[in-house]
Order: sequence, then structure tokens, then C-alpha cells
Amino acid sequence: MSRPWGKPDAATAAIRVAVRRTLAELSSSPASGTGPPAGTAADAVAPPLVLVACSGGADSLALAAATAFEGPAAGIRAGAVVVDHGLQPASAEVAARAAATLITLGLGPVEMIRVEVTTDGAGVEAAARAARYRALEEAADRHGAALVLLGHTLDDQAEQVLLGLVRGSGARSLAGMPPARGRFRRPLLSITRDQCRASAAAQGLTWWDDPMNEDPAFARVRARRAVADLERDLGPGVAAALARTASHLRTDADHLDAAADAAVSALGGGPWPVEALHGIPAAVRSRVWRRLLTAAGAPASQVSTRHVEACDALLTAWRGQGPVHAPGALLVRRSGSRVSIAPSALVE
Repeated sequence: MSRPWGKPDAATAAIRVAVRRTLAELSSSPASGTGPPAGTAADAVAPPLVLVACSGGADSLALAAATAFEGPAAGIRAGAVVVDHGLQPASAEVAARAAATLITLGLGPVEMIRVEVTTDGAGVEAAARAARYRALEEAADRHGAALVLLGHTLDDQAEQVLLGLVRGSGARSLAGMPPARGRFRRPLLSITRDQCRASAAAQGLTWWDDPMNEDPAFARVRARRAVADLERDLGPGVAAALARTASHLRTDADHLDAAADAAVSALGGGPWPVEALHGIPAAVRSRVWRRLLTAAGAPASQVSTRHVEACDALLTAWRGQGPVHAPGALLVRRSGSRVSIAPSALVE
């Protein structure tokens, strides 16, 4: 896509700057895991490829347009993936329109992928998210993409933090969505949803509004409305403050996680001396318990604060109580001055 003359509107300019900063990661090291699949004729010479995950909504279309604009100047190919979850009657038509718009913007390759969303008791949103990320990973592998850009905005981040507060989550959950994880990047976490709409409108892009975004059956929709209510009642800036809180907490959580990793390494294999565990600061020790439980076989998604607190009570409130039953059919037991974690069949 050629760079048009003229000054862009303020929203488009802000989004382009955000994308430019993300693409600079590849511009400084273009040979890092990029280019088409190994063994192709262009393998040694092709510039790195970035794929934009696009739903056809205003946020991802604004991101795609900015990436199509910034990519060539950075020496980066810009493509896109449209994932059709099949959850709406006209989902295939929406996906096709989005793909056509992306091609018009100059992105390539543009791939449409239909996924099957199987809930398995996890809920529609969680199942759709899992299917989407799986499809994006596979597309990135197939095309040899270095990065996949996601269109989450500052507003999405604020809603994520509010949901974490309501659930009584710890710092890691309140840290919200990370700007980078694996090959996924979120350039728009400092950009609002209104800015994305303004940018898309200014560029003449027609977007699709997902009706699921208005369905109060979903917690994230209720969180969106709650943030809007807070903005109205407390004044503007609530969403930005929540997103800023996530950024601060992410720095803290990263530090505590690193300390927990070091502590687990120092502890070695169990059983572990009570004195050694008790000597770990409480903020770090809660993370140590999670690591010890998951290393022993507990599913990470099932280890709750209740399990961690019960394990910690073996150190801080020891009255000779019995073992703690943890996910994965594990028993956490204190015997004298040592604590062990083992499958229940082996310790009973």
C-alpha cells in the first residue's frame, strides 16, 4: 500500500504510531524467525511477515489499515487472518466482507479460516477464544509469520481489570492483557475504542458490530457497561486509569514471578523444609505454591486462591491438621518439619 500524501486525522496518526513501535521490533532484527516457511525459494530474501487478526470490527480494521500503511516503510510484509467462529447466522458473509476490505487495503496474504467452537462446559466465549488462538497460531506457522497483531484496545484492558477486581483476583490477573506474549502483540492497548472507530470512519472503512458485544449474558459486556457508568458518574478517565493500573501491576507481577521462579529453583525437589518455605516472603510464597502444585500435576486453571491459602496454613497456622486436597488428586501434607506434595494414592 503506497503512502498517500496529506496529514492523517489524529486517531489514525495515533494508531499508526502505535503500530510503528511494534513493527520496530522486527525492523531491528528482520532475520529473527521471519519469512516464508523454510525451504521455499524466497526463504533467504523475503522480508518478515506480520499477520493482523481481523474480525471485521472497527478495532481490528483500524489496526489492519495502520499495519498496511506502516509495514512497507519498515520493510515488513503485512497480511491478515479472518477467523469465522460460525456463531452468527451471517458469519461467513461478514468474514468474506472483512477479507475483501483487507485485500483492498493492500494486505497479503489474507486468509479466511472457519473454526468449530466446542464449549465442553467452558462457555462460548472461552471456547471461541481457544479456537481463535489455535487458528491464528496455525496460520502463523503456515505462512511463516513472525508476529500476529491483535486489536485489543485500552477499553478492553480496562474491562479486563474491572472483571479481575470483581473476582477478587491477584496482581497477575489485574495486570490485564500483556502487550506481548509469544508471537502475539497488542499494539492498541494505549488506543481507545472511540479512536479506532474514528480512524476507520475517516478512512472510509465499513465495519461490523458483533451483536454478542451487546448481550448482557456475557460478563465482559456487563463490565463494558459498568466502565461506561463509572465514566459518567465519576468523570472521564476511569478506563485510562484502569489500564494504567494494569501496566503498573504487570511490572510488579513480573518481578514477583521472577522471584518465585528463583525460589522454586532454590527449593529443589520435595519434601521441603518448613523453615525454607516459611522464609519466603508471603507475596512470593503464594506464587511458589502455585508452581509446586502445577509441577506436581495440578491443572493450573484449577488451582485457586483457596488451595494456595490452605497450603500456606500448613506453615502459618499449623495445628496438626490433615493434608490439603488439591486439584489433580494431590495431597499436600506436613509431616513434622517437612511438607510434601504427592498423588493421593501414593500418600494414603
